[in-house]
Amino acid sequence: MFRHLRTLQQVSRRTLSSSARRQLENKVPVKQKLFQEDNGMPVHLKGGTTDALLYRATMALTVFGCGYVLYALIDAALPKKKD
Repeated sequence: MFRHLRTLQQVSRRTLSSSARRQLENKVPVKQKLFQEDNGMPVHLKGGTTDALLYRATMALTVFGCGYVLYALIDAALPKKKD
């Protein structure tokens, strides 16, 4: 029993120590500098092209959704003609 526990501890140490060697580069200071820069651009667009595309897609879906809600409300409010 103790032999299995010791083996498990050795395997877990090897796994943890080998994963600790693969550290990623810390990009936080670079991103902080980018987003704190005073260039007159709104913070939700400072991420670049991807942010601009996501913003435009969100606005398009919002306008489409509002238009559809108005259509559905008007359709529900007006009585249907019976033949």
